[in-house]
Amino acid sequence: MPVDLNGYWKMISNEHFEDYMKALEINVAIRKIAKLLKPDKEIAQNGDHMIIKTLSSFRNYNMEFDVGKEFEEDLSAVDDRKCITTINWEGDKLVCVQKGEIEGRGWTHWLEGEELHLELRARGAVCKQVFRKT
Repeated sequence: MPVDLNGYWKMISNEHFEDYMKALEINVAIRKIAKLLKPDKEIAQNGDHMIIKTLSSFRNYNMEFDVGKEFEEDLSAVDDRKCITTINWEGDKLVCVQKGEIEGRGWTHWLEGEELHLELRARGAVCKQVFRKT
């Protein structure tokens, strides 16, 4: 049985986000704005079907997928790219692999106690974010 990630989550920490954005080749103006934000996460999980919304005052990103099924992901709201994405449960962690122009791109979500952790990866850069349920 997968971990229950359902809920609304507020960001409490964001480490190495600038390095991650540089690895994605996000321009300096957008990076300056983005690193000031503390986006929220809203996760709706119904069996293997999930919707993960990243919400901020600057830009929102919605991701809807079925665990274990490959799909084309439109990342125009993030870095204006598309990639082939697969998301699977690996134990208690939700692991995403994004194949495309950026090597080593993906992310992992998991729970530690009452906190939702997110590790974002691209070209060897690793950003670690932590959220608390509201």
